[in-house]
Amino acid sequence: MSVAPSRSGLLVDWRAVGLAALFSGTIYLVLNLWVVPAVMGGSFWMSTRLVASIVLGREVLAPPATFDGPALVAALAIQYLLAFVFTAVIAIVIHRGGLILGIVGGAVLGMAFYFINYYSLTYFFPQFFAINDASVLAAHVVFGAVAGGLYEWLEDDVYERAQGEGSL
Repeated sequence: MSVAPSRSGLLVDWRAVGLAALFSGTIYLVLNLWVVPAVMGGSFWMSTRLVASIVLGREVLAPPATFDGPALVAALAIQYLLAFVFTAVIAIVIHRGGLILGIVGGAVLGMAFYFINYYSLTYFFPQFFAINDASVLAAHVVFGAVAGGLYEWLEDDVYERAQGEGSL
């Protein structure tokens, strides 16, 4: 069964979290790698190298912004790991709120993730402030809306009978 209880008694469908994270993370990746650089006047590889710099260090940012295999692998791994974590947070907050709340609540949380990422975590990774743009905010909002909506749509509200419960 894909539904697991948490300490608070809240049931979260982790299969739905995983699928929503995979799909919404891919949409964010497309927006971040093609749309954001097109709006800001940059390169596809600029975003890849920025994300990869979280684990590979600032050395990966050195010009030219061309293909770098390890940077691409690191960026994809980080991207999907963060997508899963952020989708899990969205799922926990909007759980069983319905599709509309999933979309709207997810969008609001996506906006919150943007502000956390670009106004708090840039203390540790100042290179990200270079792409602090409305297009990046929009990509976060779209990510959150898709993650929340997909989670609510895919969520399976199946409950197991507790051990020792009588038959109904």
